[in-house]
Formats: sequence, structure tokens, C-alpha cells
Amino acid sequence: MDVIYCLPGYLFSKKPIGHPGSDVFITRGFNNWKKVKDGMNCPLIRHEGKEPNSPHKIAMKCCEDLKNYSRHIDKLIEKQTSKELENNRLRLKTSVKCARWLAFQACAFRGHDESLDSKNRGNFIELIKFTSTFNDKVASVVLENAPRNAKYTSLTIQKEILHILASNVQNAIREEIGDAKFCILVDEAWDESKREQMTIILRFIDKEGFIKERFFHVVHVRDITALILKNEICAVLSHYNLHIENILGQGYDEASNMRGEWNGLQALFLKDCPYAYYVHCMAHRLQLALVTASREVKDVHQFFDHLVNIINIVVGSSKCNDELQHAQAEQVENMIASNEIETGRGANQIGTLQRAGDTRWGSHFQSICSLINMFDATCKVINTISKEEANYKQRGDAEGAYQLRDDGWEPLLASVIAFCEQHEIDIPVMNARYTKGRVKKYYPQDFTEHEQELLESQLQHYELDVIKLPDFQNMSTISELCRGLKISGKSNIYFLIDRLIRLVLTLPVSIATTE
Repeated sequence: MDVIYCLPGYLFSKKPIGHPGSDVFITRGFNNWKKVKDGMNCPLIRHEGKEPNSPHKIAMKCCEDLKNYSRHIDKLIEKQTSKELENNRLRLKTSVKCARWLAFQACAFRGHDESLDSKNRGNFIELIKFTSTFNDKVASVVLENAPRNAKYTSLTIQKEILHILASNVQNAIREEIGDAKFCILVDEAWDESKREQMTIILRFIDKEGFIKERFFHVVHVRDITALILKNEICAVLSHYNLHIENILGQGYDEASNMRGEWNGLQALFLKDCPYAYYVHCMAHRLQLALVTASREVKDVHQFFDHLVNIINIVVGSSKCNDELQHAQAEQVENMIASNEIETGRGANQIGTLQRAGDTRWGSHFQSICSLINMFDATCKVINTISKEEANYKQRGDAEGAYQLRDDGWEPLLASVIAFCEQHEIDIPVMNARYTKGRVKKYYPQDFTEHEQELLESQLQHYELDVIKLPDFQNMSTISELCRGLKISGKSNIYFLIDRLIRLVLTLPVSIATTE
């Protein structure tokens, strides 16, 4: 067209079309070359303008901005979004770490009053505030410095974080189990909201030969019939790809009001997996044995009545409890001075008498042991109370308890302990006839006929080899044997024996003690 145009003006000019001279360099084009040499009246110079904010210079600035890609709006938005993303991640990371700490310490999350003017907004928010005092970056993005829609402190966010953490733990347990056989331990209880909750614990032997019992899941059950319990357990196991046919044992607490349901539950599992043997909780067995003995044997019943009375007298007040600990400390010092006991880190701790609880299996055993360990100190405190206590009832109770010492109940104390210690599991005698019979009776699906014959041969070599090794001389439990075979590498040589031991250990207690 033999004309020139102004590209910045064409792109960015804001003058309305039709304004005098506005469209020469924009729409019509300029070709009046005679006026180019007209000095300051040159149309090119006039179009550029003398003022800093002339339309042409503004258009030129806009054109330069267009070429500057870093100043484009999408780049600015992206830069702003990256900063917000960084702040959100730091904010969420702080909430996750605080939630992990509170969960690990079994602390409550919520507070009674979480408003801004509250002096205690609950453990979760207060822990975030405490964390921010050590990190300015955290302080700049959390709580009041966070956007209203992205604080990551709400009840919903807390629960979501806990569910993710729980899922990660469950996946780690599932990976730890691998293809090993496992045992299910199940119990039920009401929570604070009176909802029926069923806990599922898995017992298995890991690759290194260690016995593991992992708290795996809590399930809310709308009803406690055996079929519903079975379906809920199967749903949890199926979700984590744990096959029912790998269940090798079942363990339930039959002391609850669900005794019939537990019996029905174990029967349902036995239909699907005939080798999912049921073994009653050994700690619960001990408890039931003690209860039965106390009811049927007069001396044992009286002993536990006296034990409860002594504990009430001695630890019933802070003053008497302090005297007990002081007397115990003096006794320990005298015994150390006379070389009757050895010193060491964690040894000779000063404690108190422990109460027995009906639902804490084995607590009676611990209560007896605490009395044995502090017997002389307890007698000294009771004697002091009987003579110096101002309350006549306390003096009378203490004097009656102290007289029992002369009535021959100390031998009874020792005999009750030996009753209690019968729940300990010793390593079974491993011979070919016994073990072969165990395999055919309890684990026929885990050993082929050829492996059963080979197992007998391995046992013969095992008795000549492993039993005589020094490292195996002081082992007293099956779990120690399993671990020892793994460490020494003998589990690769006697792999069928190792398999059998792992199957036995998977049960809540060895079949050897109940056979």
C-alpha cells in the first residue's frame, strides 16, 4: 500500500476513531513524505508527542509490557498461587504434626471453649500456638493469620488427618504381615457415647521371627449377633486383602455379656476355615482361676479379702502412702549397704501397693507381687498406724491386719504365687513322634505328605545339631527359639521346623499347653 503504520498505536491506542489525526498511523496509514522534512511539524514527531504521557508513548509502554512475559497476568497469578500453595502446605504440615503428637500421646484434641478470647482453646489449637512461637514462618500463616477458608483447624480437618494417619498405620501393618498366617483377637466395649465398638487385633510372626500383636481396627457395630460380628470382621480383612483362609487362630473374651455371641462367632469362622483354632485368653483364664479358687478355697478367699484390706489401710491416704515409700526407701538403703541387693539403672524403684481390678486380667498377680516386694515396709507402716493413728477405726483395722502376720498367712502368700505362675509357657519337647502328630492333627493343610515325611527327618538332625549349640541352651520359650533359628540361619536349614514353630506362635497361646 506504500504507507507506514504505528503498530503500538494500532494495538493500544485509546483515541476514538474519527478524532482528527487519530487514525492516520492506525487505520489509513501515512505516506505524505513531503512533510517529513518539515522540522518539528513532521507528522512522525508530532505523532510521538512531547509529553511523557502522550498516547504514542503510552502505547509504546503497553507494547513493552506485552513483550515482557514475566509481567503477564497469568504469570502474576501463577506466582501468587505458588506463594499461597507454599503457605497452605506449611499451615497443613503444622496441623498434621500437631495431630500426630496428640494422637501418639493419647491426648484430647478439642477444648470446651475454642473462641478467640478463651484462655484455653483446647490441646490442638494451643499446640499450634505453642509451635508458632518457635517459628516465625509458621506464626505468619496459622490461626488468625490464615485465610478464613483455609485454617486447617476445624473438627472435620482433624478427623480427616487422623483417618489418614490410621490408614497409613494399617497399611504398614498389612505390609508387615505379608503372606504369613495370622490370628484375630477381638473384644467389644461401649465408648463414652454408648456406641458398641469392636476392636480387632492381629497376631502374627514377622519375617525376623518376632511375635507381633498389632491393634488394627475399631469397628462400630449396630448389633452384636455372631453373624454381624463375622461380617464386620470379614469386611475389614477383605479391605486390606487379608484372606480368611490364612486365619490360624481366634481369641475372644468370654467373660463379657457376649459369651454366646463369641461362641457363635468362632463356629462361623471354623466353617470357613477349619483350622482357625479358638484359644481362650490366657490372662483371662488366670483371672477366672483366681476367682474360682477364691470362691471354692476358704484360705485363698480369706487371703484376698485380707489383701484388699491391707491395701485400703496403707494407700488409703496420702500420709500413709508417703510413710510406705519412706519405709521402703530405708529398707532399700539398708539392703544396699549390706550387699543384699545389687544397684543399677532402673533397679530398686520405690513404688506403692497395686490394687486388683476385676477387668484387668492378671492384676491380682501384680497386686500380690507388689505386696511381696514391699512386705517389710508394709508391715512397718501398718504397725505404726495401729499405735499412732488418731482415728480408732484405723487403729483397729491396722492392728487386726498386723496380727494376721503371726497367724501363718505368709506361707499362703507364697503358695498363691505358685498357683499364679502356672500360666508361663515353656518350650515344648520337640521329638519326631510328638511333632508329626501335631502336624497331622492341627496343620494338615500347611504341610504336604512329602513335607511331613521330610519334617521327621529334619527333626532327627535338629535334635543332634541345634539343641547342642551354646546359643540355644538358655532358651525357655518358643518365641526365643524362633528368633534364635532366624539369627543363626538355622531356619533356612530346618525350614519345616521353622514353619511349624511360626504356626504355633501365631496362636494366642501354644496348643502344647492345652493339648
